[in-house]
Amino acid sequence: MTTARIDFTNLCLRDALDLAVLIEEEAKDRYEEIAAQMEIHHTPEAAAFFRLMVGNEAKHGELLAARRAALFRDEPRTVTRAMLWDVEAPDYDEVRASMTQRQALEVALRAEEKAHAFFLAALPHVHDADVKTLFEELRDEEVQHRRLVEAELAKLPPEPPGDASDYEDEPVAQ
Repeated sequence: MTTARIDFTNLCLRDALDLAVLIEEEAKDRYEEIAAQMEIHHTPEAAAFFRLMVGNEAKHGELLAARRAALFRDEPRTVTRAMLWDVEAPDYDEVRASMTQRQALEVALRAEEKAHAFFLAALPHVHDADVKTLFEELRDEEVQHRRLVEAELAKLPPEPPGDASDYEDEPVAQ
């Protein structure tokens, strides 16, 4: 997880909301990429779960964007997507062509934990009371998201022995 040029000590509520929206957009976009990969590799259960996560991230982003619009209307954005990387988005290197639904859920779980850690680490540096309240709310929401993923994981049967990636073909030139 990386954030560049974000000064949490001087972050105003408008910028904090913009940052939160961008974090959700980044995660949504990454889940879309991963879902498309899973569909190409014929792993429909993982693809379906990642599509569900696309919807969840989009919904949360829309709620934050509406909140921002209600408070700040058309005021310009000063926070950009270039200022963050992998705050809540799943890591690219965790994705495998033959992922099971359980493995997909575990990827999402780690992404939610990463987002929680981001807000937890930022809080001591935040001075604005409204930003602190927002970040505390977002931190707590990530705990709830993690619990939802954990509940879904608990419903799944255990993984069969072995590793499906052992049976994947290496990429070859065409």
